[in-house]
Amino acid sequence: MRITRRPVVAADRDFLLQLYASTREAEMAHVPWTVAQKRAFVESQFEAQTSGYAATHPLATHEILLENGTPVGRLYLSCEPARIHIMDITIAPAARNAGIGSEILHEILAEADQTGKPVSIYVESFNPSLRLFGRLGFRCVKEDGFQRLLERASAAGAAE
Repeated sequence: MRITRRPVVAADRDFLLQLYASTREAEMAHVPWTVAQKRAFVESQFEAQTSGYAATHPLATHEILLENGTPVGRLYLSCEPARIHIMDITIAPAARNAGIGSEILHEILAEADQTGKPVSIYVESFNPSLRLFGRLGFRCVKEDGFQRLLERASAAGAAE
């Protein structure tokens, strides 16, 4: 398996929308809307998220994750002066549980260790990826409803 990253381009919109929709499928299964209403809602939420990320983190990187050249996920990453913040990492359903997320997270953690920065990410309390983040040394530093702010100290920061 060869995982690479490249910047998001306009032609990625359909893939990104489909990927985002996959994260909302369970939620959409419980609403009594038509298929068209669900699609319109998901598209509006996708657009809101995309513009929100751009507004709040204008210097963040937005990347497509590729497995052997095929898009399998996305990574929105904000490298700030005091920390590296993972705004979003999503792997396509067909590519989940194959080690892709772990590989990308290990790359991010290695960069954090080299720069002496902690890494943070918000994760819902019901997200199965919490187990992975726990194994990687992330700890919950704040809870707000179902949102948890997880943080992993850099190796340099943990040693101090």
